[in-house]
Amino acid sequence: MADDNESVRRGVRNILASVPQWEVCGEAKDGAEALQIAAQLLPDFVLLDISMPGMSGLDVAKLLREKVPAVKIVVMSQHDPAVLLPRALQAGAHACVDKGRLALDLIPTIERVLSD
Repeated sequence: MADDNESVRRGVRNILASVPQWEVCGEAKDGAEALQIAAQLLPDFVLLDISMPGMSGLDVAKLLREKVPAVKIVVMSQHDPAVLLPRALQAGAHACVDKGRLALDLIPTIERVLSD
């Protein structure tokens, strides 16, 4: 998971903890750190904030698709996911979720992406 806001990371961690089969194996505060951690850990799934310092989540998604082709990617944003989804898909993400609806939408979105 990558987000420059510690509070968001903590909230996401709490949401994901409700699914016993899932484990948060790494957290990053920016895109460069996310790439490094993903290349080391080779996760099944990565959750990226779109707006991070240095490198956007979309830039990270593109690079992750090259370095870890099998990884499933969901981006999250404060902006309307319907507007961002085409750009996210083009960057290599599988879905986009609204940060304002994480408590409702994050788990079903990840489940859908992982089952595809």
